[in-house]
Amino acid sequence: MRWTWGLISLVAVVLASGCGSTSDDTTHSGAAGFTTRIDNPYWPMAPGSRWVSREREGGYTYRVVVTVTPRTKVVASGVRARVVHDIVTEKGRVVEDTNYWYAQDRAGNVWYLGEDTKAYEPGKPVSTEGSWEAGVDGAKAGIALPAHPRVDMDYRQEYYRGRAEDRGRVLGLDRRATVAYGSFAHLLETRDYTRLEPDATEHKYYARGVGPILTTAVHGGGREGLVSATLVPWGRAGGSASEG
Repeated sequence: MRWTWGLISLVAVVLASGCGSTSDDTTHSGAAGFTTRIDNPYWPMAPGSRWVSREREGGYTYRVVVTVTPRTKVVASGVRARVVHDIVTEKGRVVEDTNYWYAQDRAGNVWYLGEDTKAYEPGKPVSTEGSWEAGVDGAKAGIALPAHPRVDMDYRQEYYRGRAEDRGRVLGLDRRATVAYGSFAHLLETRDYTRLEPDATEHKYYARGVGPILTTAVHGGGREGLVSATLVPWGRAGGSASEG
């Protein structure tokens, strides 16, 4: 099912108050309420910004490069989103190549509107599992990062029934962590989880003015830590190139 912003409002998550309760039955403003200028302090996404991380999982080590592109895309729900490119390699070989789509609302919440992902093995695409787009086949956008996180706030990150049903919960606002890129305090810590894969729960840490610096898996010992970052201020960011 495809639906249009001009006719049907996005069914969105309500960020919880301190009690940690949730609701998914309220409506949000239309496409005009969103921008591709994403300046949420916990993950500013100015074009040209780039994060390089090292991920260790199951005895393998991966290099993860995330780049905010100047490109934008109008997703099926009618919102113009920023395209963020994520590429994962293992010993120089591409194992996953993904374009994510994000936008920010007037309140400062960063919305996750879908992704186009390809897994490679060895050297050729073998799967697009995990791809989805808000407005296609009932898929709904969610919050990637809240504008004003509070401890125990619980929110929907994405919804594609039976395929992508991730949620997030704020665990803390004053955490500390050390990665190759440096030591940080006053971190936002979230727990990302889904009923579809209970063993896939992760804790993520975000530094103000930098973005995500660390992800740890609750099961299996996986860890992804920031190694280097190129942080482009919005005043120096390039223009946007449209994809449609």
